[in-house]
Amino acid sequence: MNYEETLLKYKLIKIKVVPSRDSLTSEIYQLFYSFFKSLVGKEVVVELKNDLSICGTLHSVDQFLNIKLTDISVTDPEKYPHMLSVKTCFIRGSVVRYVQLPADECDTQLLQDATRKEAAQNKQR
Repeated sequence: MNYEETLLKYKLIKIKVVPSRDSLTSEIYQLFYSFFKSLVGKEVVVELKNDLSICGTLHSVDQFLNIKLTDISVTDPEKYPHMLSVKTCFIRGSVVRYVQLPADECDTQLLQDATRKEAAQNKQR
């Protein structure tokens, strides 16, 4: 089973981390943590497991993939009117379904190579 998926959709990259109890999990989280640290200051869309999508500037990320966004807006304000007055938010990593990035902000070849390497190591174990 793949631990992460990289999907190209509407000129956005969607990254999904599927947690597991495997020993590779910490290595995968470290890979994504390093990747997200390089995106601080960039515009991202975070889709939560409750179907709420929040667009904002990535302010910080920690080793648990908790995310802090500034200057946020909700993609569906009619469904979530209470979020209109919120300008900054902290998102717990365990409730994130996808993080969408502009395709020109990341090296897809590097991500695909890292994914293949992790999958090959997983098959050997």
